[in-house]
Formats: sequence, C-alpha cells, structure tokens
Amino acid sequence: MTGFQSMFGFESILGQEKPIRLLKTLLRNETIPHALLFLGIEGVGKKTTAMATAMASNCIDYGDENLPKEKIIRANRSTIQKITTKSGICGCCKSCSKIKSGNHPDIILVEPTGNFIRIDQIRNLCNTLTMKPYEARLRVVIISDAQAMNPAAGNALLKMLEEPPDRTVLILTAVHTSDLLPTIVSRCQHIRFSPIPHNHIEALLVEKQGTSHDDAKIIATMANGSISKALSMISHMSKINWIKRRAWLLNSVESLSIMSIPLRLAFAENLSKNKGVLADSLEVMKSWFRDLVICKFDPAQIMNKDLREKVQRNSNKMSVASLLSKIDDIHLAQKNIQANTNLRLTLEVLIMRLAKV
Repeated sequence: MTGFQSMFGFESILGQEKPIRLLKTLLRNETIPHALLFLGIEGVGKKTTAMATAMASNCIDYGDENLPKEKIIRANRSTIQKITTKSGICGCCKSCSKIKSGNHPDIILVEPTGNFIRIDQIRNLCNTLTMKPYEARLRVVIISDAQAMNPAAGNALLKMLEEPPDRTVLILTAVHTSDLLPTIVSRCQHIRFSPIPHNHIEALLVEKQGTSHDDAKIIATMANGSISKALSMISHMSKINWIKRRAWLLNSVESLSIMSIPLRLAFAENLSKNKGVLADSLEVMKSWFRDLVICKFDPAQIMNKDLREKVQRNSNKMSVASLLSKIDDIHLAQKNIQANTNLRLTLEVLIMRLAKV
C-alpha cells in the first residue's frame, strides 16, 4: 500500500466541513456502514478523507472532546477495545505510524493500473478479505477511482458487497454514480464532496505556495474547485505558461466560428499533441461556455471574472441551447478520450462542432 504518506487526519482536508462532520458522527456513534461511496470531482479530498477515516477508526487515542475520558467502543459491531478518548487523531500511536508510512497490513488501497481497475485486482482483494484482519480494529479498503472498474471487476466487487467481510469497511471514491454499476451504488452509503471554493484555493496558493494574488485568482479559476489540479498547474508548468495557455485556448475558441477549416484542424492537432495538459485544457474550454450561459442569468457568478467584458460580449452572440450543446460536446469528447478512442479524430470532431454558431 502506497500513496498515503503525505495524508494525515481530518484537519488536513480543506473545504469539506459537511462530509467530515458526517463521518465524525458515524465514528462517534459507532455506525460506520460496511460500504461508503465518496462522490465528487477529482482533487477535492476524497482519498485523503478515506485515509483519515481509516486512521480515526484505528487510532488508539482518537475520539471526540465531548465524550467522557474513557469509553468502551465497539468496532464494526464485533471487536471491543478500550481507548482513552482525546480530540482528533494522535498521529503517533503504532496504528497511525504504520498507516502514515504506508505499512499497515489492514489498510488496503486499490487504484487503477493504467486506465482501469481490472478483475485480477478485485479477485486478489477478495482473497485477502477472506482472512481476518491482522491487527486493525477495523480493516479499511479504499478503492480509488472506482469508476475505472471494468464490468468484470465491478461484478466481482458486487459479490463482496453482498456478503461483507467482518470488521471491514470498503470506501469507494468516484466522480459520478452513473459511472458505476447501479447494484454497487445501491449497496453503499453516499457521501458527497463539493468543489473547493475558489477563495480557499486562492488562499492556499498564496499562503502555502507563494503564488502572487493575481496568478492565484486565475489558477483557482482554471482549477474549477480541484486543489490537486491547482497544485499540478503550478508544479508541472510555470504559472505564466498556464496563464498564457488559458489565453491561447479561450482566444482560439472565441475565434473558431471565423476560422478556416485548416486552422480549426490545426487547433485540434495542437491539442492532441499536448496529452499531458489535454484534460485541463478541455476543462478550461468547458468553463468558458459555462460562463457564457451563466452570464445570461447572473453575471456576477461567472468563473472567469477577469474576462467579464469578453464573456458578456460572447454570451450575447449565442443562445442558451447552443451553449449547452457545446458543453455537452466537450463532455462527450472527454468520455470518448477516457475510453481510448482515436484522440486526433475525437478532437477534430469536437472542434468542428464547437465552431458552429
């Protein structure tokens, strides 16, 4: 198990007060269900929260400041453990130390290999769960990006959900319920994670990353509620490059209707050659069309606030129906790209559709 070393406690999770409050209540009342489904866009803290839940479930000193100093708790209705109750996760007991270092045998992370979670991964997990937990009060399995399960893997997981192992909770993370088997969705308690407010992301970039206020505003807009996306933008490329790329993208999209067909195809080719930033580039384009819709009803709520006049001018040129159709076109292209369709052809079709007035 890897990938947890930088995560620690509920206090490390930004902008998700409601789901954290619910999870703390479930922990306090000893009512954690056998399967949880964390829903929300990428980069809003779903996996970090799943890890914090695993730590809280097993930390020898975890508790709530409102509870008595000592309490007998029941873990997953089967194991009795006496603990001293304090506020929060200690971070230093044997269990916390193992989880933080990624070496706890009963905290299991399943992630996509390539683009998919395959049936052999779920079969291996099922075999592991036939055995009792080695040392945890509550074994926690985190299936990250569960929408990446292929149908065979999903059906294998469903059998486990129908007969959940003792002293075990499964936490699935996904973007939408529509990407999962309905039978899996129905067997999980849902907890929804909201996009992180722009001002939270902006403050994080300024205070923790040393980003200027002007750059932080633009990057927070492009991140569209995702902390991981914002951090990626300032770590993998210079801030000025992403700001320039945004300007290039939006200027190109704005001009599509008057571009010649060869120029449109050249724009699609340029997008296809930059696979590392393609996903974020499509989100920037989608945010532009969303703003054109929002501007018709409540201009103060647009995301690209620094482009207010440009948004207003373009919003007046297109109908709501046309703009919504373009948003749908981008969403369809995103799904096709995830399904490994021909990238160049997918982008060419998209750009030609976006060029229609």
